Amino acid sequence: MRLHCFTYGSLMCDDIMSAVCGLERGRLVGEPARLAEFSRHPVRGEAYPGMVPAPFGAVEGVLYRGLPGGAWPRLDDFEGAQYERQAVRVRTASGEPLEAETYVFRPEFAHLLLPGDWDFDGFLREGKARFVAGYLGFDRL
Repeated sequence: MRLHCFTYGSLMCDDIMSAVCGLERGRLVGEPARLAEFSRHPVRGEAYPGMVPAPFGAVEGVLYRGLPGGAWPRLDDFEGAQYERQAVRVRTASGEPLEAETYVFRPEFAHLLLPGDWDFDGFLREGKARFVAGYLGFDRL
């Protein structure tokens, strides 16, 4: 079964997502999507965010449709112990509702989340190069 994946942090970058999934760069094309009733926050000391349930929140992210089955174990390993994969319902930019999988920050790690929304543009400007350098092995998961 080919599932959709909603991303909201470093995996919004198709080059990072492709490497993590073990796919050729350019094979994955994401599209804007929104997940209601969640909020995204910086993780203390990290370039990436965590996402948690929030009754009145919403997170803007990128949806990748129909990932191959082999991508999921790699994504699970990449996300690690701080995250739990969950099924959610997102809306595309056109308003289409879709079921997708996403990674939610586990409650036992909530103390690591900082207040405020994680800044994707700031990540692209200042954090992406550091993130990629710190996760050089992610393309070989």
